[in-house]
Amino acid sequence: MSLFQTFFNSNVMLESLPALLRGLRNTLVLSLFSIAYGVLLGLLVCLVRLYAPRILRRIAMVYIDIFRALPMLVILILIYYALPFLGVAFSSWTSAVLAFSLVMGAYSAEVFRAGIEGVPHGQFEAASALGLPFLLTLRRVVLPQAMRSTIPPLTGNCVSMFKDTSLASTVALPELLNEATNSQALHANPSPLILAAMIYVVILWPMVRLVSVLELRLKANRAR
Repeated sequence: MSLFQTFFNSNVMLESLPALLRGLRNTLVLSLFSIAYGVLLGLLVCLVRLYAPRILRRIAMVYIDIFRALPMLVILILIYYALPFLGVAFSSWTSAVLAFSLVMGAYSAEVFRAGIEGVPHGQFEAASALGLPFLLTLRRVVLPQAMRSTIPPLTGNCVSMFKDTSLASTVALPELLNEATNSQALHANPSPLILAAMIYVVILWPMVRLVSVLELRLKANRAR
């Protein structure tokens, strides 16, 4: 067989397309929920890490360090396969969303921490001089400024999270790569994997370019 018949077989791609679209839908849903929950968790953990009592700050630091150090595959396996031995069992969807959200939360917490610590301390002092409560200072003064510098790294984390969803097949969740692998086995042809790679590129390439544009704008704003 020729190169195109082996890797770019149009008939095989068309036959496997419905399955890949189902997998893409699952990948998109999994990514959106994981990113949304992870970013919210990261912001909460960041605030605990910076402003909570010492014992809670220690717990937040341990959480961030552990979930940034452990491979995603290990976390998925622990949640889906190990927790049932302790009497805690989750479905494939819940396990995947929980695992990805916890990891996204750990990385997001460090991004938010860097953004908040990058805000000049004088902003806190000025808000305090005006009599603004601490929480209102965070919400109206500090966080809006910190968010500008956190958008590029958060977007980069979202790209990485989208790619990591391919590991969800470990917990029997039929995401895009899992459907492509099944189609490859069904047709005895790697063309579905090539099609899945094309879908990843179409979705993620604009996001990668967006990260670059945001980083350039952030550098330009700092140079002013």
